[in-house]
Amino acid sequence: MAADSYKTIARAQETTYRQLSSKFLTYAYPVETEAEIKEHLDALRKRWFDATHHCYAWRLGPHGEQFRANDDGEPSSTAGKPILGQLLSNDITNCLVVVVRYFGGTKLGVPGLIAAYKESTAQVLAECEIVERTVDVVLRVEFSYIVMNDIMRIVKDMQPKVLGQEFDNVCTMHLSIRESESEQLIGRLSKVEDAIVDVME
Repeated sequence: MAADSYKTIARAQETTYRQLSSKFLTYAYPVETEAEIKEHLDALRKRWFDATHHCYAWRLGPHGEQFRANDDGEPSSTAGKPILGQLLSNDITNCLVVVVRYFGGTKLGVPGLIAAYKESTAQVLAECEIVERTVDVVLRVEFSYIVMNDIMRIVKDMQPKVLGQEFDNVCTMHLSIRESESEQLIGRLSKVEDAIVDVME
C-alpha cells in the first residue's frame, strides 16, 4: 500500500458475542477526531448504562499515529489491548471499537477475557467493509484571469479534485490532491505567472 493511503471502515457496524454467560456487544465506528470518539462513547454509555464495562480502543491518523486503549475496570491489558491489537493486525486506522460487556456471573479469568475481547473485535471487523483512503493535500491557488487557460490545463492534466472556485478579476481555486502528487502540482502551478499557491492546513 502506498505511503499516502490507509485502510479504514466504510460505515458503523455492530455484532454480539457470547462467552460462557457474559455478553459482549461490539461496535465499530469510522472516526476522524477525538471529539467524534467522545460522542460515540457517551452515546453508548448512556444507551447501555447498566453494562458492567465499556472497553475500547481507537487509532487516528493515516499511519495510526494517535491511539488509545482503555480497560474500563477490567484487569489491566485484558480488554483495551486485545481490541487495539486487532486494529493493528488488520492495519485499520481512523476507527473506534467499543466492546460493551454484560457480566453473566461466571468469571472468565485473564486468558478468557483477552480471548473474548480479541474475538469480539475480530468478529466486528470481519463484518465491516474495509476501504482504502488517500492522504490528501488541499491547495488554494490565486491567479489573474488572463492566465486561466494555463491553470486549467494543469488541472485537466493532473486531475486534482476541485473543491471550490471563484472566477473574477482575481480567480481562486481550492484543489485537493493525494500527497504523493502534491509537490508536482504545486511546482507546475507555481510556474504560472502571477499564480500564488498556498497549502491549506
